[in-house]
Amino acid sequence: MSRPPEVLTFGCRLNAYESEVIRGHAEMAGWTDTVVINSCAVTREAERQTRQAIRRLRRQRPDARIVVTGCAAQIDPEKFAAMAEVDQVIGNSEKMRAASYQARPDRRVMVADIMTVSETTPHLIDGFDGRARAFVEVQQGCDHRCSFCIIPFGRGPNRSVALGPLVDQVCRLAAVGFREVVLTGVDITAYGGDLPGRPTLGQMVRRLLAIVPDLPRLRLSSLDPVEIDDDLLRLVAEEPRLMPHFHLSVQAGDDTILKRMKRRHQRQDVVRLAQTLRRLRPDIALGADLIAGFPTESDSMFANSLALLDEIGLTHLHVFPFSPRPGTPAARMPQVAGPTIRERAALLRQQGDRLLSAFRTRQIGRTASVLVEQNDQGHCQHYLPVRLTTPATAGSIHEVRIIGIDDRHLIGTLAA
Repeated sequence: MSRPPEVLTFGCRLNAYESEVIRGHAEMAGWTDTVVINSCAVTREAERQTRQAIRRLRRQRPDARIVVTGCAAQIDPEKFAAMAEVDQVIGNSEKMRAASYQARPDRRVMVADIMTVSETTPHLIDGFDGRARAFVEVQQGCDHRCSFCIIPFGRGPNRSVALGPLVDQVCRLAAVGFREVVLTGVDITAYGGDLPGRPTLGQMVRRLLAIVPDLPRLRLSSLDPVEIDDDLLRLVAEEPRLMPHFHLSVQAGDDTILKRMKRRHQRQDVVRLAQTLRRLRPDIALGADLIAGFPTESDSMFANSLALLDEIGLTHLHVFPFSPRPGTPAARMPQVAGPTIRERAALLRQQGDRLLSAFRTRQIGRTASVLVEQNDQGHCQHYLPVRLTTPATAGSIHEVRIIGIDDRHLIGTLAA
């Protein structure tokens, strides 16, 4: 008996959203016994995991049709087409078009020049497989050229989705029971620069929340510290439906390294932003992306990055050991030794774990708002995982008193 199409997702929240679009297109086209791998290219390790998954999948499903798409496929389609396990390669723009799934299967490679794409087509989806929260794409691509990053060549230029389609999508998700939406993209703080009137991210979020009063919780994916606008800061202070957890694209805490990364902020910009956010919302949780062992990073430069964690209280870290991406300026810079990179990444994670543990401990005795996801577990407003002591319906939101912690969860009981 034939099996419905499956989608394996690697990488970011934007890929998670796009995988639902892919699933819908594949089902409408009648694809059966097919697995689509939506790949990531943010690090060499991400690509390695994609290739490993393809080979493992072929061993497990020898008769399945394997289609590879996503950033890794967009950047180097011939590499994946050369794999004997792969039947077809589809580009990042093509994967979002229904017509691509109606095309003749003998077109082994369907990958166009992503840099020529000038718009993002909105897609209406009704839900997310196995999730209580939904992701909504507000923006695609990136116009910046950080020296370590290959992603602009996988995603193309900045393209924003107009407010109307965004409202339609969020209304549709709220109507079918989703209580939390995460706005996602490649560089969401660049939102609106290509739209009439050049609305900012904060202006769009304010209008979205006003038009969709039935949505109780909204989150934002990673934010560029220098692009956060005044409207968004006012929402931090005034809008309780905007969750108090913000993830910043920091990358380093040393000004020399930030300059060599071609980032547009300095260390003090991040410190000032964190101070502002905590003044506006004292209970806020801050996370960050950090790269360990960027080329030319000395011990003292790394110490500045490590010290930043305590200085601004970062509790939700994504630490990336630097790996050179061919085609990027950073790949041609003097490299830090591999063992040193791994040691620095471990130190960042250890410090982050310590800060996160202290933050979790401070929640004991407090009341949290928890979106239940499955098995009486969910996430609170600070995006900390919570396990309830009593059953609760998936998709419901409860005020929960935090009574303890375990290795992974806050432990909560439903508030009276």
